[in-house]
Amino acid sequence: MFQGHRARKRTTYALLVGAVAFALSTGGSAQAGYTRAAAKCGTVNLADNAWVGYEANLAVVAYVLKQNLGCKVVVKNISEEISWQGFQSGQVDAILENWGHEDLAKKYITTQKVAIDLGPTGNKGIIGWYVVPWMAKKYPDILNYKNLNKYALLFKNSESGSLGAFLDGDPSYVTNDEALIKNLKLNFKVIYTGSEAALITSFRTAQAQKKPMIGYFYEPQWFLAQVPLKQVALPPYKAGCDADPKKVACDYPPYVLNKIARTKFMNSSSPAVKVIKNFSWTNDDQNSVAKSIAVDKLSDDAAAKIWVDAHAAQVKGWISK
Repeated sequence: MFQGHRARKRTTYALLVGAVAFALSTGGSAQAGYTRAAAKCGTVNLADNAWVGYEANLAVVAYVLKQNLGCKVVVKNISEEISWQGFQSGQVDAILENWGHEDLAKKYITTQKVAIDLGPTGNKGIIGWYVVPWMAKKYPDILNYKNLNKYALLFKNSESGSLGAFLDGDPSYVTNDEALIKNLKLNFKVIYTGSEAALITSFRTAQAQKKPMIGYFYEPQWFLAQVPLKQVALPPYKAGCDADPKKVACDYPPYVLNKIARTKFMNSSSPAVKVIKNFSWTNDDQNSVAKSIAVDKLSDDAAAKIWVDAHAAQVKGWISK
């Protein structure tokens, strides 16, 4: 997600050049609307990162570009870090929901100047630690991190050994959880479920079966309307408290989610530039489209069409501003 951080200070991985090139070269391509309009708009390469909230942003922007401007949209299904590398190679034109990544912004925006910060998406991001609702009701003091060790043994599983299991999602997400557990002296071990979907399934099952669970989660997220997870209070965030990833002992910062685009793309004459620059909506907007995709099982285009048809004036503003 999730917060800046879905925020995520996501862990940086060593990547082989060949693997990066392969990841950037893959992606699904959508049909352009009209030949003349498509020629004017050209091809727009959009990153698709691994959570459904991002997919909701992508679905709506891609739908508008295709249906209203006749653009050819190519979607790159790649992780956050690799998405940024695409600005330099020219294989990614825009990231539609960025959670922090100050190190990448410094490299690609400030130093190399191959990318531009396009400002907020309108979404406000929160990353944090959450427990299932039944536990918060039965053990109300569990919502303060200082009391977590008292309950650690409740969370043990086959992967955590003698420690409590703390569940995270995709390893590429920005997460400070291993450092937090160490620095706050908590008797837990981070276990990666592997994806947002797996993390949601774990929370849903734990609530339905009244099993203990604590883990990383974030907002905006449609799932919280179905299972209202309860956030655990960590030491308050203060500017700079997460400057050293190994010494983090504070909560995640609030995130003003933003868009990042390739500099050369933004300097082009493509009408898609204006739409991506102007794209903005709310957490509720994103959650409604994400629910259509994840729960109602609609295609991205079908989910986007519902929202776009109901917000015609807003979409017109993205195109004409």
